[in-house]
Amino acid sequence: MIFNMSFNPNIYHRKSIRLKGYDYSQAGLYFITICVQNRECLFGKIVDGEMILNDAGQIANECWLNIPEHFPHAVLHQYVVMPNHIHGIIELVVTNMMVGANNYSPKMQPCRANMMVGANNYSPLRTPQPTPLRSPSKTIGSIVRGYKIGVTKWFRIHSDIDKIWQHNYYENIIRDEQSHHRISEYIINNPTNWKGDTFHPF
Repeated sequence: MIFNMSFNPNIYHRKSIRLKGYDYSQAGLYFITICVQNRECLFGKIVDGEMILNDAGQIANECWLNIPEHFPHAVLHQYVVMPNHIHGIIELVVTNMMVGANNYSPKMQPCRANMMVGANNYSPLRTPQPTPLRSPSKTIGSIVRGYKIGVTKWFRIHSDIDKIWQHNYYENIIRDEQSHHRISEYIINNPTNWKGDTFHPF
């Protein structure tokens, strides 16, 4: 599934990956890659250049789509669930609304993994902390952590697999329209290029 959003050059002038003191709750587009432990293919397989999701892959996909329900300041762009990793572009939009674990509408339903995300459901982030006036639940790191928790809960209920994810995650701040286009194309074409992918379990 592809999410297309218009490009706003005013929010792409960012520095590089996880800079010390960088406020990861500020507006911008972030290219995120989350990998399965030991590159194990838990989410399905590639057949003729197409990703075929198994039950776990369907949950991984569903929980990704539910991110904005728990983090209303997050907008999803292009993404793909691969056999052993997730690629996605997440846009953070700064508003005057208070957002976080306790501020989304109670009518919004979590994914079937009973995904509970927010500042009160996991330990402090290892990534640089935001400015004192920003809630940690607004950072890109908290979104990734919440997503991991949701998928992990499903696995622990429906399988004997306890550790799902590789420690931490890969993140890149998208700085311009050219990078945005290049990364979007990479995500879209990832299933087709699976055999040559960095994360292919050779």
